[in-house]
Amino acid sequence: MKEEAGFTTNFPYGELHIAGDEEYGFRPYQLMVSSIAVCSGGVLRKILEKKRIAFSDLRIQADVTRNDEKAGRIEKIYLHYIITGEDLPLDKIEKSVELARKNCSMLQSVVDSIEVTETFEIK
Repeated sequence: MKEEAGFTTNFPYGELHIAGDEEYGFRPYQLMVSSIAVCSGGVLRKILEKKRIAFSDLRIQADVTRNDEKAGRIEKIYLHYIITGEDLPLDKIEKSVELARKNCSMLQSVVDSIEVTETFEIK
């Protein structure tokens, strides 16, 4: 517990500050959305690499809808992948995004309670 607010946890990579107030650390819902986005993106990256689809960058934009009437519950998460590369095959990218969804442990952990939608664009 931190004296002013929130909590701190230590990992081999570093220290993480978590609090209900952004002034003192990451908010719990931000960590949940980030874990789902990064897990999905990491799985997508591995799938694209295994399929030998050459890309130069993968970015993820995440948006969240919360329900203030239910304690700020996360209702929806929208993930938008921006994949940069030359002559990327649209059909293979689409199938890869679907496969990533099925193999992301964080997304699968919430699939029955949070609506998660994904889109992508190729640059």
